[in-house]
Amino acid sequence: MQSYGKFAALYDRLMRDVDREAWADYILSLLGDAPRTVVDCACGTGELTIRLARAGHSVTGQDISEEMLAIAAEKARKARLKIPFIRQDMRRLSLHRSVDAVVSACDGVNYLASRAALSEFAAAAYAALKPGGLLLFDVSSRYKLSTILGDNTFALDETDSAYIWQNAYDPETKLIRMDLTFFAREEEGERYTRFTETHIQRAHSEREIRTALAAAGFGDIAAYEAFTLEPPKETSERLQFVAKKGT
Repeated sequence: MQSYGKFAALYDRLMRDVDREAWADYILSLLGDAPRTVVDCACGTGELTIRLARAGHSVTGQDISEEMLAIAAEKARKARLKIPFIRQDMRRLSLHRSVDAVVSACDGVNYLASRAALSEFAAAAYAALKPGGLLLFDVSSRYKLSTILGDNTFALDETDSAYIWQNAYDPETKLIRMDLTFFAREEEGERYTRFTETHIQRAHSEREIRTALAAAGFGDIAAYEAFTLEPPKETSERLQFVAKKGT
């Protein structure tokens, strides 16, 4: 599993164009109206975690990155929300009590870099859920990782930060390697700090994901084009999965 390091401090700045409210509203619509106990896996800086808590759910945030969790906990403190955050590998999710829902948003499952790791997470989520509980997660699609991001270079230059993002996709392993070089302006003055991180994601197919979920014991498995209730298309860039544990 990839752990965000120094990138954590820049993550929210570089995600400014993402409509976090709309994303949270979509997840909330899939959860339903009743208050639930929820664990937000790969919660990152806590943007979804906090929105779920504000909507009335009892939420625990989980991530493998200490840096991400520190930012999320500080946000929760400032928002006066009592949200426990735990540092765990999502493949080995372990909770004191079963929950009504396990969620993971914004590529958390793509960081499970093998079919075996995907199966481990599915099994751990199943074990963490109450009977009738829901597992909700999205993935960047194989189309997106192989065609849109794969073997391409992206760059962003803003006043306080910049990055160069170079990708290489391996069609055999279905892995994409993302080499990122960041430039972050220091708090005082015009100097910039340069650092690099490498992230590996896997382009899991819909079939692979359905197989892993079914093997873990889930039923009523649905896949949507993200942010809709429509079936995925070949060119869908993000897929949303909803799976239910039997009663």
